Amino acid sequence: MLSNQRHLFDIPEEIAYFNCGYMGPLSKSVSEAGVKGVLQKASPWKMTPQDFFTNSDTLRKLFADLVNASPTDIALIPSASYGLAIAAKNIPLKEGQTILVLEEQFPSNIYCWQERCKETGAKIVTVAAPVDRDWTSAVLEKIDSSVAVAALPHNHWADGGLLDLVKIAAELRKRDAKLVLDVTQSLGAMPLDVKAIQPDFLIVAAYKWLLGPYSVGMMYVSPENQQGSPIEHNWLNRAGSENFSGLVNYQDDYQNGAVRYDMGQRANFALLPMAIASLAQILDWGVENIYANISQTNATIAEAAASFGLQSAPTKYRAGHFLGLEKQGGFSSSLLGNLASENIFVSHRGNSLRITPHVFNTEHDIDRLIDALSRFSGK
Repeated sequence: MLSNQRHLFDIPEEIAYFNCGYMGPLSKSVSEAGVKGVLQKASPWKMTPQDFFTNSDTLRKLFADLVNASPTDIALIPSASYGLAIAAKNIPLKEGQTILVLEEQFPSNIYCWQERCKETGAKIVTVAAPVDRDWTSAVLEKIDSSVAVAALPHNHWADGGLLDLVKIAAELRKRDAKLVLDVTQSLGAMPLDVKAIQPDFLIVAAYKWLLGPYSVGMMYVSPENQQGSPIEHNWLNRAGSENFSGLVNYQDDYQNGAVRYDMGQRANFALLPMAIASLAQILDWGVENIYANISQTNATIAEAAASFGLQSAPTKYRAGHFLGLEKQGGFSSSLLGNLASENIFVSHRGNSLRITPHVFNTEHDIDRLIDALSRFSGK
């Protein structure tokens, strides 16, 4: 079991932060990397053309290691919605076909598909939240010959409901349907292997479970989808862009692999070093170790919460790093404020009180949360 890592974060002792599903905190090393990056641009005469590529290549390699891919399969993007827009643009759709999504799925993985439906005549089919909490079976039951795309998460963003992506992907492949994943609410805290799942596109924003900066994201693109059209045309993703003196020799060809989908100004000299530091730390901890640590924390909270009437999905149907607590009749609108008044921070999403801890949460944090919930959740 991974030991507590709070010493690596600048989190005051009195703060009990259980809200990584909202925003993951930066570790001290990530913050330091950002400051160093900002100061680098204060002396631009020290920067070379190679500096526009070094951090990008490093981040690509780290992310590829995280998901078990090749660095050329990775594009650098500013947000999940940017990557999802690329996926939506490059997947052929036509009238009569359907796009499978979850009920109350995060909107970034909905809006782009709504627009594509307007353009093509395709339709969105929503998988209703299953009463038994088995999202995998609910999705599998909806996969038929009309499905062209399943646009899904690894777990539901409100309560952590888990999807078996290996099973779902295998069923989609039988029908030549595409799989587009937004794993912003799981990657970095829950293990994932693109070779096992074989998604067409996998997108993540870095600021939640990757414990990285805002406005940085990564996208895995399967080899068969790497010849598509980017949503912007910038100089960095074109062939030969390493030669600054030759940039006026305009190129039709792109850089190899998924690099053609990179955002403009990808070489952000402050944000990329931060993302590199955060991924390096996660890989050092090991995602399996992170998942085991957080899962144990949530199991302790779930067991205690059940003793005073707060329920959660069965363990086999929810992601271990996510805990959605529910109460008959719902929670009071004052609950979050009452918890915050005691420096305890969680989120309320849909019907769930969302508990999303990390490796910095101590036993004292857990005890304080349980005590506060026992006092405030009934009000």
